[in-house]
Amino acid sequence: MYLIDAHCHLNKEYFPEGLEATFKNALNNDVKMMIFASSDVTSSREAAELAEKQTSDLSVFALVGVHPHEAEKVSENYISDIRAMFRRKRVVAVGEIGLDYFYDFSPRDIQRNVFRKQIELAKEIKKPIIMHIRDSADRNTGNANAETIEILHETNAGEVGGVVHCFSGDMQNMKDALDMGFYISFAGPLTFPRNTALREIAAEVPLDRIMCETDSPYLAPQGFRGKPNEPAHVRQVYELVTMLKGITLEELAEHVRENVYNAFKLGEANV
Repeated sequence: MYLIDAHCHLNKEYFPEGLEATFKNALNNDVKMMIFASSDVTSSREAAELAEKQTSDLSVFALVGVHPHEAEKVSENYISDIRAMFRRKRVVAVGEIGLDYFYDFSPRDIQRNVFRKQIELAKEIKKPIIMHIRDSADRNTGNANAETIEILHETNAGEVGGVVHCFSGDMQNMKDALDMGFYISFAGPLTFPRNTALREIAAEVPLDRIMCETDSPYLAPQGFRGKPNEPAHVRQVYELVTMLKGITLEELAEHVRENVYNAFKLGEANV
């Protein structure tokens, strides 16, 4: 069986003792590919370098981009810095990018500007985008999901497509993203007992548009809550989705693998 963690953070700051044990645990749980997400230019370089090295037994591919939390800190050259990283062989998408109105670590106008510029870069280099979207605690004071859809339409981002990572919106947000050609990825929160609304949404996402992820070291699934997350735990997300869909783990694994290959334009030679 071939499971994929479609979005995780493997930075040294989270795994100071190295990744050997993490990779071994992943393989013991049939996780054979990881998509290493980035938050700024520095972490993007780290992701690109690891992806280029880690090509046997377990494959790693890299996202490069600026997270909305870091939008206020970008340098004048951040777009050219990100563009240059696509010269590396295993950098597959611009991400994670988007809007976060829950924490507001960067002013919202700056978040929107940095988001738009990275979408334009993705269109220029014909790469998908991977989005982080989080509403404020009260949507009336910040509906990041609705604003994201507006920006995606304004920028014609459907030309490159991509993934809504760690989906946390509502049913209509999910349908809007699907209508534009995006994939929907679910993480540990899907397994939380009280998260019935999210499970109802996951049940409606077509099998040819769904992904599973950990967002490790964050958002550990039920049974591991309160502990650092790791890619091996993506299996719990897969298992919950199989129950919602009424299919086997092997069937879901094949669907997710095909979706990841399609979304990130991977070929057998690259995996």
